Amino acid sequence: MKSDAMRLIANRIGVGLLTLLAVSVVVFAITSLLPGDAAQAMLGQESTPELLAALRARFGLDQPGYVRYARWLGGMLLGDPGHALANGLPVAQLIGARLPNSLMLAAATTAVSVPLALIVGVTSAMFRGSLYDRVVNMATVWVVSVPEFLIATVAVLVFAVKLHWLAALSRPDDIATLGQFIRVYAMPVLTLCCVIVAQMARMTRAAVIDQLTSSYIEMARLKGVRPVRMVLTHALPNAVGPIANAVALSLSYLIGGVIIVESIFNYPGIASLMVDSVTVRDMPVVQACAMLFCAGYLVLLTAADLAAILSNPRLRK
Repeated sequence: MKSDAMRLIANRIGVGLLTLLAVSVVVFAITSLLPGDAAQAMLGQESTPELLAALRARFGLDQPGYVRYARWLGGMLLGDPGHALANGLPVAQLIGARLPNSLMLAAATTAVSVPLALIVGVTSAMFRGSLYDRVVNMATVWVVSVPEFLIATVAVLVFAVKLHWLAALSRPDDIATLGQFIRVYAMPVLTLCCVIVAQMARMTRAAVIDQLTSSYIEMARLKGVRPVRMVLTHALPNAVGPIANAVALSLSYLIGGVIIVESIFNYPGIASLMVDSVTVRDMPVVQACAMLFCAGYLVLLTAADLAAILSNPRLRK
């Protein structure tokens, strides 16, 4: 690998770390500016100025913002995001109990969406201009423009209320068979896949078409190479970089879409934990969950950049 590629990779990773540091400042500042705090939420209508002051002093909420930020950032760097204000449990323990559920949802969505999007995108590019290509284009544009909460609501009405095929709530606690797994994850995965598949298929189609219009493809066509072989052995390998970029960027949508999906289906993941914590102003949990989502988003974007760098033959050799 050339030194230019190594320098670019190191630059991307350094930019990602600096961006995450800047994000930590923004997350802490925004959560600190929210009205009310955990002490006020816990005392409710029975609060008095004395009780509020005592509880805020106990939680450290009476200290200056920069002191609380430095203490919080130090804990995050050491892997200790503190304790939840609502129940006193370690934040890491609360997140650890929900993280496997969110990872399972993300893994199921990725396993369904990536192969489906690649097949739709590549075949649409192969039959560019055909009826199939026009239908795919119209369908992907329509799906991308529909918000995921509407897709989730329609899915609940159709599959849970009308047909009684699936449960309206997705609880992964009692899964013992493949049928139960499908019943729990079908609607959340369907909701997330709709937009992801549409976005990824459109970007994959554009990447393959860009290769099909290249001069070396025209040369292969003049030599009589069959269309399927031309796409699979000539165009597709050279489009791996843009396609990997499209996959990473599309999967970053999971970070935002999962918040809506977990809330609608009452799925016990990280996003629903963060939403519940916002209602009681439990800022250590909210801040840790927000940083986890931001870190995941930055990792996917950095992976997309690295895939683009590594797929460049001038930098790879």
